[in-house]
Amino acid sequence: MSVAPVEEERAAPDLTVQPDTPWVTIVWNDPVNLMSYVTYVFQTYFGYSKAKADGLMMDVHTKGRAVVSSGSRERMEVDTEAMQGYGLWATFEKDA
Repeated sequence: MSVAPVEEERAAPDLTVQPDTPWVTIVWNDPVNLMSYVTYVFQTYFGYSKAKADGLMMDVHTKGRAVVSSGSRERMEVDTEAMQGYGLWATFEKDA
């Protein structure tokens, strides 16, 4: 006696590609660094204009934090480590 093969229905895999949600580097306010130094770091490392660097520094100072860069996770890890290397308090996280 031969047994007929059983056909099994399988759901097709979902092949839609989700874009990688951007990540962000955040610099936090700290009681150590001078505001002028924070501006200097943003200009030196990111190449921001004085006006943009001053604006981000003021966000750090008045709001407690500022998003200073966004991009891939790997790039934000590099930027965060660089900010920490300058002595700033920095973290990275997935952008909401």
